[in-house]
Amino acid sequence: RRVHLWAWGLRKGTFLYLPRLSSATLAGKLTQSTFTLDQPLGQFNHLNISDSDPIWLVVAHSNAIRNFTVPRQTEDIPAPSDFPQRGYYLTLRANRKLYSSVQGSNQLPVLRVGNDTRCSPTKTGCNRPLPGSGPYRVKFLVMSKKGPVAETEWSKETRLQQAQVLQAVPGPQSAGTVVIIAILSVLLAILLAALLILLIHTCCQSCRNVLISSPEEPLSMGRYSTHHMGNPSAVGGS
Repeated sequence: RRVHLWAWGLRKGTFLYLPRLSSATLAGKLTQSTFTLDQPLGQFNHLNISDSDPIWLVVAHSNAIRNFTVPRQTEDIPAPSDFPQRGYYLTLRANRKLYSSVQGSNQLPVLRVGNDTRCSPTKTGCNRPLPGSGPYRVKFLVMSKKGPVAETEWSKETRLQQAQVLQAVPGPQSAGTVVIIAILSVLLAILLAALLILLIHTCCQSCRNVLISSPEEPLSMGRYSTHHMGNPSAVGGS
């Protein structure tokens, strides 16, 4: 539900909007390094800001929100590389026009936090994958050239999925399991022995088929004639 009521009693410039996980049915809404939020469509229409004023998403460890300090100028905006030390950083820069309540029907109004694996973590606004399972909390912060203008409330805690490690089942193995392991071991040994015998047999056959060459002896070439050329008797008979 959209609430455009200023809550000056909470904190000056804070208005009642709670960022939340996407309500859409989509794959990968919550992974080991990302989570998906609903876009705050129309939530900033009532603010006296320019359409070009940046709207940032603040990502913080749940236990670090008390230490969050609103940056007073662009140079003070923390990048993801500051996350381990400060416990928060700013990302997904947008503006009021992008969060207008009217969007194309082919666009899904969501924000995927931690979805950019190519940007440098030292770059302001980089949307790097989140480093752990959390929990995390987020809020939107509106800035102008003069400094911060307004901010939303912190979201509820979000915990990412954790990789599950397969562990061996403790306790003694059953008799059937031991028999199966023994049979498989014997079959594996037989297979290895057969492969070794085949390899030796192939090598022996190759050695027998190799031709041993020796230096060739020179051939003696004789010259002969089939006619008695220059025979005196032959001349006389003619």
